[in-house]
Amino acid sequence: MTAPHQLDPSPPAPRSASGSTLGRLASTLGPLLPLVIVIMFFAAAESFLQGRSTFFSLASAWQISIQTAVVAIGALGMTVVIIAGGIDLSVGNALALSAAVLAWCLRADVPVPLSILAGVATGAVAGCLNGILISMLRIAPFIVTLGTMSVYLGLAKIVTDETTLRPTPGQVPSWFRALFARDHDWLILAPGAWMALGLAILLALVLRHTVFGRHVFALGSNESTARLCGINIPRLKIAVYTLSGLFIGLAAACQVARFPQVSPTSGIGYELRIIAAVVVGGASLNGGRGTILGTLAGAILMAVIDSGCQALNVRSFVLDVVIGVIIIAAAALDGWRQRRLAT
Repeated sequence: MTAPHQLDPSPPAPRSASGSTLGRLASTLGPLLPLVIVIMFFAAAESFLQGRSTFFSLASAWQISIQTAVVAIGALGMTVVIIAGGIDLSVGNALALSAAVLAWCLRADVPVPLSILAGVATGAVAGCLNGILISMLRIAPFIVTLGTMSVYLGLAKIVTDETTLRPTPGQVPSWFRALFARDHDWLILAPGAWMALGLAILLALVLRHTVFGRHVFALGSNESTARLCGINIPRLKIAVYTLSGLFIGLAAACQVARFPQVSPTSGIGYELRIIAAVVVGGASLNGGRGTILGTLAGAILMAVIDSGCQALNVRSFVLDVVIGVIIIAAAALDGWRQRRLAT
């Protein structure tokens, strides 16, 4: 079986060269259009209500990049999971558990590199456990990760002793905090955001140019066919969820660099934003389709909406409503697209 193409995983029937080119271009740039529209809307609204707009300023770009980084890094791993036809509801609490382990190590004066490694490894182990349970027990990912979501929350409470861990400034080195410190305006974006972009490029190359990437798309497109083609489905699922957990561990490290105070409930809600970023970016919840560019656009869209609501002094609960509506709209659009492909 030939795996679907990463940037155009569900190609239509043969068409002319120009039509095919335009189709690929629309598929690639499509997720960026809602982002541009939302940015223009908030810029115009702020200008109308407050007489001026700061949406296109360096300070705004820096702030949005800070808000984007953690969700974007977590969403990169979730993109692979959703392309493979899975879902992971535990990522928020897995992020909190990873951050708690990192903060605990810092409090115990463990060397910073080892502390970061422990936090990232915790995320990878959490993802690996999800993959093992899903593949070996043959239980739906939704059910498994719903259960591990509670498990990871409980473990985070054990690590933190149900309190907030606060490493001292001396235990969090300046180079680590600098990931989100505005010390170098010439960078335009926060260093943590540049790190997220680098990880995105690396993952895009893996999905596009490796056997693993082709197998991920094949698994999400049709698991039965992928099995008949000789793909080791259990091993692939474990690898996919472990990779997702690795990205969650990296996102947790960024979260600690941004906010060194870690509570066991600090990850609640992140699963919503991470999944929303992937779905809004054009990935199909049925599997087999998704792009890294779309995921980045979805993560930035979440941050822009957050920043825009703050600029317009909109109450925080409105943001939750907006994100929920966006997820429903994106899922409805995907369902409509699937029905069109089926006819």
